[in-house]
Amino acid sequence: MTVPHPERVDESGTPVRGPARRASPWRGQGPVVAMVSLGGVVGATARYGAGQLWPTQTGAFPWTTFAINVVGCAVIGVFMVLITDAWAAHRLVRPFFGTGVLGGFTTFSTYAVDIRTLVGTGHPGTGLGYLAATLCAALAAVWLGTTAARRALARRRR
Repeated sequence: MTVPHPERVDESGTPVRGPARRASPWRGQGPVVAMVSLGGVVGATARYGAGQLWPTQTGAFPWTTFAINVVGCAVIGVFMVLITDAWAAHRLVRPFFGTGVLGGFTTFSTYAVDIRTLVGTGHPGTGLGYLAATLCAALAAVWLGTTAARRALARRRR
């Protein structure tokens, strides 16, 4: 004889009848999504404020976006060392700060738009220089942030 709904048991071993209920996919990820969103608001607000304080003239090198991206890359280098080597962070710290705040603060989409605008408005040299300078400076900033944080931790542990 076949059983329409095989008997299942809950955590305590008690039989459970009826079809299985599917867990919501947001149940486990809800807090992560919320923290990324909250952090993104903080980071994007800081980036917007920086753009308002130091606007870029049309055709000029976009120093504000350049600085934001380089600083954000240095901070992510330091942050990743701290949460992997120095202290055990709560599971929501990385999504909040690393993905949310720093993801909202750094703006590689604006970087791409800035390059396109510079090239399209007759400043291809500035656009290509900005493209190369940002890439090199961002990679160097991550490396410097990581290296500085590791050295500081090593000195502290002695």
